[in-house]
Amino acid sequence: MNSEPVAPSDLERVFLLPGEYHITKKPKYIATLLGSCVAVCVYNVKNGSAAMNHFVRDRATNPNETDIGRFGDLSTRNIIDKLLTLDPTVGNYKAKIYGGGNVVSHLGSGVRIGEENIAMAKEVLLEYRIPIVESDVGGTRGRKIYFNTSDFSVIVRPTGEERKDFRSKNIRVLVVDDSTIVRNILSRIINDTPGMEVCGQAKDAFEARDLILSTDPDVISLDIIMPKLDGLKFLDKIMRHFPKPIVIVSTIAKDNSAIAKKAMELGAVGVVDKDSLQIYKGIEIAKKEYIPMLRTAASRVVRKRE
Repeated sequence: MNSEPVAPSDLERVFLLPGEYHITKKPKYIATLLGSCVAVCVYNVKNGSAAMNHFVRDRATNPNETDIGRFGDLSTRNIIDKLLTLDPTVGNYKAKIYGGGNVVSHLGSGVRIGEENIAMAKEVLLEYRIPIVESDVGGTRGRKIYFNTSDFSVIVRPTGEERKDFRSKNIRVLVVDDSTIVRNILSRIINDTPGMEVCGQAKDAFEARDLILSTDPDVISLDIIMPKLDGLKFLDKIMRHFPKPIVIVSTIAKDNSAIAKKAMELGAVGVVDKDSLQIYKGIEIAKKEYIPMLRTAASRVVRKRE
C-alpha cells in the first residue's frame, strides 16, 4: 500500500534538496522529501513546461538575499517568472502545493514554520492568479513527493520518525562506497545475515541521495573518500535535512582519529575502520564488527541537526 512509485524509464529523474528548484520544458520525474518545508509544482497545460521548488522558510529577511531557493517568496516568484518567459499567458498555468507539516521530529522543527510556508505558497500563487488545483499540506508527518511533468501527476507518500520494529521485517541497508568490490563484499556480509538485507548500492553521494528517497533505508553504510562529494560533507547534508542512522566505514576513520571524531560530531551513529574489517580475507572477521554496528544504528531514532 505504501510502496514507492516506479519512475517511468523514459524520463530523466531529478531529486531536489532543500533550497533547490527545477524548471523544465521537457517531461521529467522530479522528487523530493518534505517536512515543514513546502514544494510548489507549477505547470503549463498548453506547452508542457513545468517547475517545482523546495523552500525551507516562508520569506527572506535580507533584501539582498542571494540564496533565493531557500525562501518561499523568492523561490516561488522565481520559478513562475521563468515559466512566464516561455508562455506569458497566466491562464495556461495551474499549481499544486505539498508539505508544511508540523514535524517536530527529524524531518523538521518548529510549530509555526510549516503553517507560514503554506501561507506564503498560497499568497504568491494568488498574487499571480494561478489556481491551486491540488494540495496536501499540514498535518504532523513528512511527505515524499514525486512530480511527473509529462502528465502533471503528483504522487505523495507519508513518512515519519517512529522507531521501527524489526521483529517482523529485515533491517534494510544502503551501502555507499566508491569501490565496486567493497560495495559487493559489504553487501554480501549484510545479505548473508538473517534479518538484514541490502536495499541499494551507490558509488557516490549523488546516487545515494536518490536511493535514500526511493528506498527509504533503515541504515546507511557510508564511505568518506568518494568522488564529487566526500562522505563527511554528505553526512552533514543528510543530518541537516533528512537524517538517517549512518555508520561511517572508511580507511581514514581510525579509532580516536580527528576524522572519526568529526563524523560523530556530525551525527554518525558509529564509525568503523575499514582496514580492521579485513574484508579481502573473507567475511567472518568483518561480520563481528560491522553487523553489530549496523544493528545498533538501526535501533536509533536520529534527529535533525541544526
